[in-house]
Amino acid sequence: MTLIEAKNLHSIGFILLPGFALMSYASASEPLRAANLLAGREIYRISCFSPDGGPVLSSGGVPVPAAPLPGRGFGLGTVLVCAGGSPRDWHYPAVLSCLRQLAREGVRIGGISGGPYLLAEAGLLTGRDFTIHWEHAPALLEAFPDLSPRQARFVVDGNRITCGGGIAPLDMMHALIADRIGPDFARRVSDWFLHTEVGQPTAPQRASLAERYGVHHPGLLSVLEKMEETIEMPLNRAAMARIAGVTPRHLDRLFAAHLDTTFLEQYRRIRLQHARRLLEQSPLSISEIAMATGFSGAAHFSRLFRGFYGTSPSSIRKP
Repeated sequence: MTLIEAKNLHSIGFILLPGFALMSYASASEPLRAANLLAGREIYRISCFSPDGGPVLSSGGVPVPAAPLPGRGFGLGTVLVCAGGSPRDWHYPAVLSCLRQLAREGVRIGGISGGPYLLAEAGLLTGRDFTIHWEHAPALLEAFPDLSPRQARFVVDGNRITCGGGIAPLDMMHALIADRIGPDFARRVSDWFLHTEVGQPTAPQRASLAERYGVHHPGLLSVLEKMEETIEMPLNRAAMARIAGVTPRHLDRLFAAHLDTTFLEQYRRIRLQHARRLLEQSPLSISEIAMATGFSGAAHFSRLFRGFYGTSPSSIRKP
């Protein structure tokens, strides 16, 4: 009997929320389909569920057939929540109840892309190591300040699995298949998708600071990193200059030469971009977002926001 033949069938369910990212879902589900083909039999059984029990539309408008949420004793081994869009629009109490019930039954629970936000809302990530797509991280941190996601491609912490989404689920499924069936078989599955460079779980979700900003000066990069870390309580120019190991005047010259901007303009841009993500994804009021991004008040924040984006903060909010 081969190793694959010795493995029992493993049932994996996907809870798809309207607006889920099709790429994230496909990157997680297609390796399971390929594993069945390569094994010559069904070693993974895939089921899809939706909050209303009917077909659910992806962010691109592609419908995926789905069944009602699984009840007690459904027989699933793993459930993965796929969510995209804005967490402030996610109101799915039935999904939260379902996840809690499944967790009590010992089912392994996971989230992909924005899915970990639902796990956090269900109280299933307390004391857990986890990740979430970087776009959803600000909303999660504001809603659940006691939680701290890692900027990793995926994280496996016991019976909790979280993944940043995009193509990262290909890496995650490689790891899960390797753990269950063996690395050789997992490599065959990855090769099926021409996935020859399997990423490590701790690999970053985003390009490096040097790539994103197009600069390589170490002092300037250290300041840009600190700017992204201190959005709520911005540091002054003198403190940032000390971090870079230069004088404040020389720091000004670095921003002008490498980024064609000023220290204050770059810091404000980073904070306003963060504020926009909170406007789009969190239920925080405009006053609360102003405070969370280090501005003195709603009026000051609104004036700067309009000057940068050409529209008011309230216009970003969906009705």
